Amino acid sequence: MQLVLKNFRLVDETMDSPGSVVAEDGIIKYVYKNACHKHGIEIEQALDRADIVLDGKGSLALMPAFVDLHAHFREPGFTEKETIESACLAAAAGGYGTVVCMANTKPVTDTIKQAESIKQRGDALGLIDLYPALSLTKGMEGKELSEITLLKDHQNQPPFIRLLSEDGKDVASGELFLAAIKEARRTGTPVSCHCDLDGENNATARAIALAEKAVYECQQGLQHQQSWRLHIAHVSTKEAAAMIREAKKNQAYLSCEVTPHHIALTEEDATAMGAGSFGRVNPPLRSEEDRRALIEAIIDGTIDAIATDHAPHTYADKELGAPGFTGLETAFAVCYSTLVTAGHIGLPKLSSLMSAEPARILGLNQGAGGRGLIAPGLRADFAIADIGAVWKINPALFKSRGKNSPFTGRELRGKIQMTIHSGQIVYR
Repeated sequence: MQLVLKNFRLVDETMDSPGSVVAEDGIIKYVYKNACHKHGIEIEQALDRADIVLDGKGSLALMPAFVDLHAHFREPGFTEKETIESACLAAAAGGYGTVVCMANTKPVTDTIKQAESIKQRGDALGLIDLYPALSLTKGMEGKELSEITLLKDHQNQPPFIRLLSEDGKDVASGELFLAAIKEARRTGTPVSCHCDLDGENNATARAIALAEKAVYECQQGLQHQQSWRLHIAHVSTKEAAAMIREAKKNQAYLSCEVTPHHIALTEEDATAMGAGSFGRVNPPLRSEEDRRALIEAIIDGTIDAIATDHAPHTYADKELGAPGFTGLETAFAVCYSTLVTAGHIGLPKLSSLMSAEPARILGLNQGAGGRGLIAPGLRADFAIADIGAVWKINPALFKSRGKNSPFTGRELRGKIQMTIHSGQIVYR
């Protein structure tokens, strides 16, 4: 099957150029940048053979589909909040092609078989690539390691295990947490630390110190250990950002993320929504000083990625104080409005934060299944956006079952018009 996307604004972390793209059987075959008339013959030949032709009219932005390192899909166990199907639909509507879903399901995703079952459910839908995170301990009880001990070396472990995380519980035992990090380094699998235990700043310092100790004690020189990551989730304070900035000077394995809501909202917004109910999220919305510090950390490269921390809840759950916001369908617009329209960064940098860098962290940036850039040989996963569109957030129109958006009623700029997954249109 051949797909031609002509007259688009091509944007990834390496370019921002008018151009056209040809994809065959789900893989990018040709990328024609700048003066497209130079490639007139090739484009005309491709158009003659094309099964689908999409015209960007010179104004729509064609970007690599987004990669989310941090979302909660709720199923199994909490289908009143979200299902795998509704979450995948929401992800596609938000321009996402790849999502990691956290392990705080019921039962907890602590076995390879459970993770494989979730992966198969996602694959059957064909909307996105879904990668379940495996918990660090059994049942997230912090008593003994989960089946991370059964993972093989980097070359032979199940390809659907791309991230390990204890989610918001952390691991209270320093000894057990250190053992988990050593297992992760052995297999080259990134560990996402939510750093909620004893406050974000203390937990961040602890995670960095334990990772440093693990690296010092495990100097086997295996190649896959060189690409291993300790990943700090949803950074929200200026102190944590500063700590990570300093640590990254000497620790190449450290990476981190921020969420759209932490760079766009403050504690005043939480108070207006109800700090103990509809405005509650972990970590909480912070001060304006913290918010600005996060944006500075994005500008100077301290922050590697933007992740949604998509956390759908029922209305009743939010009313009773369940922490978290629905975020997949608004993430691009929030980030584009907050960062690009405001003049802090350009669209290529935003593409890097939402696509290329998270793909690298997951080891999904190369080969036939590679993603995150618009380049020949990589997957034809695209998000098409009208960056000039202004729209009002109406959760009633969400694909997600969770309607708990902190941006309800706000006008944002930049709207996803279409999402393409492996060369197939999955959202229009």
